[in-house]
Amino acid sequence: MTDDRHRSGLSAADAEAFVAGATLPSAPPLLPEIRLHLASEVTPLWEATETRLAEAGLPPPFWAFAWAGGQAVARLVLDRPELVRGRRVMDFATGGGVAAIAAALAGAARVDAVDIDPFATAAARLNARINGAEITTLTEDLVGQLPPPGRPEIVMAGDVCYEKPMAERVFAWLRALAGDGVLVLLGDPARAYAPRDGVEALAVIDVPTVIEIEDKPQRRTTVWRVLPAPLA
Repeated sequence: MTDDRHRSGLSAADAEAFVAGATLPSAPPLLPEIRLHLASEVTPLWEATETRLAEAGLPPPFWAFAWAGGQAVARLVLDRPELVRGRRVMDFATGGGVAAIAAALAGAARVDAVDIDPFATAAARLNARINGAEITTLTEDLVGQLPPPGRPEIVMAGDVCYEKPMAERVFAWLRALAGDGVLVLLGDPARAYAPRDGVEALAVIDVPTVIEIEDKPQRRTTVWRVLPAPLA
């Protein structure tokens, strides 16, 4: 199942064609089991898409890169499939869908890949197909809302702590979900606005990165379990 048309008027087929034409399938070094449509060169893609995406009111092409937080969550899920096997999973801010695909390959009963950017959900669908993984995409902002029907038992989120307002808004929501019994996994490579309280570490992974989009060739990344907020 896919979302057929975003509010910008962009069809799912158009978005998928755009992503396919701007990327090449390859495997991130940390995840040789998974192939993704990734940018082969950072600057040309960013420049080529910046104007078009800005005109449509859409974010930059974050979906074309395998970011450290998402890779770490995916690696954990592949190494510990019992975390997701037979369970309903939502990958929030999915980007190219790497964690969603890992959950599907690890045996999750259902995987919803959610992102506000229709190019991201298009990339997630393309990537799922080349990996033989079954996911459902949703282009919507769910922060502060209850999850969609068939609510997830697990929510994964990678690389959502870049900006203070987003990090605070998302983390409050994730803690509320944790308080409602959802297992929440947060992958973060020590970004400035990553939470320092209300989390416990499940894994620490050194993730190879692209020097053009990071400040170093490798980032030490933690997969946190988000804890419920204390009762008032």
